[in-house]
Amino acid sequence: MMTDNPPDNCALDFPADFLFGASTAAYQIEGAWNVDGKGESIWDRYAHTPGTVEGGDTGDIACDHYHRFEADLDLAAAAGMRVYRFSIAWTRVLPDGTGAPNAAGLDFYRRLAAACTARGITPWACFYHWDYVQALQDRGGWAVRDSVDWYVDYVTLVVRELGDVISHWVMFNEPSIFTTLGYQIGIHAPGVRDAQAYGAAVHHVNLATARGVKAIRAVAPAAIVGTVLSLNHMVPFTDTPADRMAAQIADAAMNRSFADPLFLGAYPDILAPMVMPHIRDGDMAELKTPVDFIGINHYSRMQIDGTRMAGGGGDSSDGAAAGGGLGWRKPRDGAPVTAMGWEIYPQGLYDIVKRVADDYGPIPIYITENGGAFDDIVGPDGRVNDQDRIALLHGYLSALARAVADGYLVQGYFIWSLLDNFEWGHGYAKRFGIIHVHYATQLRTPKASYDWYRALIATHRLPPA
Repeated sequence: MMTDNPPDNCALDFPADFLFGASTAAYQIEGAWNVDGKGESIWDRYAHTPGTVEGGDTGDIACDHYHRFEADLDLAAAAGMRVYRFSIAWTRVLPDGTGAPNAAGLDFYRRLAAACTARGITPWACFYHWDYVQALQDRGGWAVRDSVDWYVDYVTLVVRELGDVISHWVMFNEPSIFTTLGYQIGIHAPGVRDAQAYGAAVHHVNLATARGVKAIRAVAPAAIVGTVLSLNHMVPFTDTPADRMAAQIADAAMNRSFADPLFLGAYPDILAPMVMPHIRDGDMAELKTPVDFIGINHYSRMQIDGTRMAGGGGDSSDGAAAGGGLGWRKPRDGAPVTAMGWEIYPQGLYDIVKRVADDYGPIPIYITENGGAFDDIVGPDGRVNDQDRIALLHGYLSALARAVADGYLVQGYFIWSLLDNFEWGHGYAKRFGIIHVHYATQLRTPKASYDWYRALIATHRLPPA
């Protein structure tokens, strides 16, 4: 095990071909929730339901990226970013989830991808970042088997229509999060609390991943295809049998529920009672799927309290949005945390990269989300001097530089996020961006962390914290 701090002679730099960029998500930044033929998503419905989102916030306008993407990409290009991971809103392409496509929606993503390319930025498109089609949710959503076919048809359509301008595709973003929080815990859209629906959703999303990859390869054999998993170590809060068992359950649900099927073609034994009733003959043979890369979203390690798991999990004030309500709690007083209550533990990024390599074998890895929310203060000059975010980034990227130096196949880093945005159940109360957004005026102002990241990209060497 590596130490938490690199030795003095450890080079904090990255190879010349290492990719730096940023990630965003459609519902969190696009706005324009019902224009140009877009349909209703589950997050539109959920956020419009009183009491679901802090402050009554919605993504109706968000960062208005739908109308301002050219200027936002100018800022990404000015920082030297070479990749931009965005998500496609299913409801913008297929308003009802199936049927005739919406030409205006497809045209938006074509223009977005072309604008990336024109600036020397490679577009990476994610098919699904949590904003399921409400019309399909009304028919059962991920809990019904038809959802697999709906998704594969959608993916096939998008690649046929946009494969000439997009070559890198992401199947899902953090399936363990949207299935657990959306179908088991019920604190994210669609707000379901049903263990049977959760088990069905897990299996159907895994099956949709496998069949979706095959569909893309049939349409665009040269495409680069992978998926993005949220991977964070689940550690016992105390060294008691209850906490150790709880950590194993949380690990199975939050880490292994999608990684094991993808790479090993199997489910963790702990999840079998919920998942197995939904498996049909031949399904398991499909799950293990060759992909070109794996994206890792990593923010923290999670400390798991067995008494909270037995009592039904944490609550939103104590960070259930990060740990899935599976007993996760804030670390003890004295541990550094972000505004989300997430422990700042850079060693965890090195450890999770190592675990993926050890458990699943060599595969190109991209860190597709990493960053931190802080209580940013706008100074008299209109700028945000976010040294706390810079310190966090320096720590995590130092750990990543060590992983690269030690031979792990990490090939890129996508910061979360380019812009402050709608942070799901927290609304606009939490800011992750390296560019400040004044939501009333939509004014963009790069933060000190933006300048720090630009210096890193220019030299491929970590600037001082």
